[in-house]
Amino acid sequence: MTSPYLHAGLGVGPRSKALGSEEPSWEQVLRRNSIERLKQEKVPWRIVEELPLLIAQGYEAIPEEDIVRLQWWGLYHDKPRVGTFMMRIKIPGGHLTPSKLRAIGEVAHRYGKGYGEISTRQNIQLHWIRLEDLPAIFEHLKANGLTTAGGCGDTVRNITGCPVADIDPHALFDVMPLVQEAAHFFYGNPDYSNLPRKHKITIAACPFHCNAPEIHCIALVGVLKEGRQGFAVRIGGGLSSTPRLSRDMGVFVPREEALEVLRAIIDCWQENPRYRLSRVKARLKFMVDDYGAEEYRRMVEERLGRALEDFQAPEPIGETDHLGIHPQRQEGLFYLGFPVPVGWLSSEQMLRLADIVEGVGGDFRLTRQQNFIIGQVPEKQVAWVVQEVEKVGFPIHRNRLWGRSIACTGEPFCNYAVTETKGKLKEILERLEAEFGEAVADLKIHLDGCPHACGQHWVGDIGLQGTTARGSDSSSGKVEAFDIILGGGLGRNAAIGRPLLRRVPADRVPFVVERLVRAYVAARSRHGVSWTFAEFCRSSELEEVLQGEENT
Repeated sequence: MTSPYLHAGLGVGPRSKALGSEEPSWEQVLRRNSIERLKQEKVPWRIVEELPLLIAQGYEAIPEEDIVRLQWWGLYHDKPRVGTFMMRIKIPGGHLTPSKLRAIGEVAHRYGKGYGEISTRQNIQLHWIRLEDLPAIFEHLKANGLTTAGGCGDTVRNITGCPVADIDPHALFDVMPLVQEAAHFFYGNPDYSNLPRKHKITIAACPFHCNAPEIHCIALVGVLKEGRQGFAVRIGGGLSSTPRLSRDMGVFVPREEALEVLRAIIDCWQENPRYRLSRVKARLKFMVDDYGAEEYRRMVEERLGRALEDFQAPEPIGETDHLGIHPQRQEGLFYLGFPVPVGWLSSEQMLRLADIVEGVGGDFRLTRQQNFIIGQVPEKQVAWVVQEVEKVGFPIHRNRLWGRSIACTGEPFCNYAVTETKGKLKEILERLEAEFGEAVADLKIHLDGCPHACGQHWVGDIGLQGTTARGSDSSSGKVEAFDIILGGGLGRNAAIGRPLLRRVPADRVPFVVERLVRAYVAARSRHGVSWTFAEFCRSSELEEVLQGEENT
């Protein structure tokens, strides 16, 4: 007999005629998919109830299945697997009060060797977390209104959005109440904690689409229709080793119906056993591949019991990173966007920043590009905040290259990574800044240590994916290397990049990137300053550089 947890609310979903084969039975799913068996045997969500027993047993005695179940509480093995964990703290929309930021800093200081990093999903991640410290950590986070629930595992992950949704004058309307409502509904909800795999939602009314709706499972894109606030809907985006840009579902959803529609989209996916048969094909993007956006809309409407209004999702009006000093829609207040090199944020910096933010009655916001924003700053205190934050280590006028480039966790923490990431990106950026200065301020370099694409290498101007290559001689074995992906991007000309240089040894990568950028800067001097790196990647100038690199 199968577990009620597995079958709770899970029927057989509709089958596309184009698929041409019968949907698998749940018995087939359980035979083929070890994670589905694991979830059936013991509800992962309830592993937290067993923490005292697991701690008493000791790390070495804990079954690997229970280590996997800890993912539902935002925990992954650190590398090497010797008993410490990465902890992911979920922060809806990236918004933190000073007290919440201070609480995270205190956890990092007491239990995580002072280390922290901002993720591309507006979370903060800590490392070196020990099993025996989890009860105290969870208690401290809960007391400060924070959670790790669903930070990893087959759940709705942190719901992202525009970090200045409620204060930016350009925003069409404030979506933060909906972000908070959706987070309150999905985070820790057992009905949405047994999904086929992870699920990523973004919600924003930023006309620049700074929250990357193109690469999310579901993106609610804020729009106005005949004066009504609501959302266009994009579905089926995602990266990893099989990247996809999301597709327009062609509908308008009034703001008050948004949560209902989010649930319907997810339910159509989670109730179809086809997408539980294989972990490789367990993302929403594969269901959208199979059925198409139009048929998926029909399924959602059938579930809702009504038709949705027609509407075409808009393109962004331009591009923004929200860095620098900006007036808010609230008169007399400003928000300040600070670049954070490779997303590093130590516990000491968090604690000092919390004091600065609290001192001006402000708040703290995390961005998709691993930066932070201080909001609600009175005009007369802007200069003081800029000065004090620079003392903490974050000058606001740093070359924007640092704020537009991102790297995943990578070595030495991530068990999937085969290369160093943050240190390598830092080396590359230092080299480019020293050589080209402000001429490269608009470049976006994205670096990953493996194909999972947490650093979004497919959509950077220059993407780097960690791999390995043979050494220069037969005795040296394998060495760290990178595939170089070019031509990716988000926004009006969104595209998945192409891997054009393979297995470049890690020690050569900074030279190769510099050579590419040098050719771009030279070409732009001929074409004009508005000439983008994407245009360079479509030009004959790039071909000449690639041919030269292949001949070296």
